[in-house]
Amino acid sequence: MFRLLNCSVITVLLTVSALGADSAGGGQVASAGGGPEVCQTAVLRNGFTLQYGRREVAGAATRLWLCGGAGAGYVEISSEQIERFEQRETTLPLTPASAPETNASGVPSGGPSIKELVTDAALRHRIDPDFVASVVKAESSFNPKAVSPKGARGLMQLTPQTAASLGVENTLDPAANVEGGTKYLRQLLEQYDGDAVKALAAYNAGPERVKQYGGIPPYRETRAYVTHVINDYNRKKLEQQADSRAATQ
Repeated sequence: MFRLLNCSVITVLLTVSALGADSAGGGQVASAGGGPEVCQTAVLRNGFTLQYGRREVAGAATRLWLCGGAGAGYVEISSEQIERFEQRETTLPLTPASAPETNASGVPSGGPSIKELVTDAALRHRIDPDFVASVVKAESSFNPKAVSPKGARGLMQLTPQTAASLGVENTLDPAANVEGGTKYLRQLLEQYDGDAVKALAAYNAGPERVKQYGGIPPYRETRAYVTHVINDYNRKKLEQQADSRAATQ
């Protein structure tokens, strides 16, 4: 039987509330008559972005009520991690997909979609597919041709050294990249006894830095990265819980 991660293990850097948008003040929110939700964008200092419907300052932190419909909750992060708020609004479906279903960005036509590649690799390595999908989203925004300034490549941004250790010859091959990245994530989870936060920190900054600091390194990029993955994963779990409750009513 697969031993999948669940949302309860990912709580260290992120405060998630099941409060609906109606219960909080401040910021902006838009949703008209059950139609598409209108969201804005918060740009973090490490380049990642978060889609939110409203925001509120809470001391040294900022609460961003997540897009995704009622019950999606909020993420609370240090205000210092936020570089700016984009004024341009984006319209998202109420229940966004976990990963694109298209092969147009690099997956061979007629082959498995990115979502299928992620699901297959995740189940093979006994990890919740939603968790792996959240890592892929944070690493490359599902772009199989992504290349970082430091030379990390592909969907899960494997460095040449890491790819070689995992037996991945072509890091821009979506299937090989996802397989290698998911295998590496499983190795980290086992190394840290299932502690997903430490595993994510090691995936971003390296196991040697986690060992050096006895936990998450005090790097702004790494802390924002871990928060980003947790935020996305917990949002999906909350949506699934809401769907499950609705189905039983």
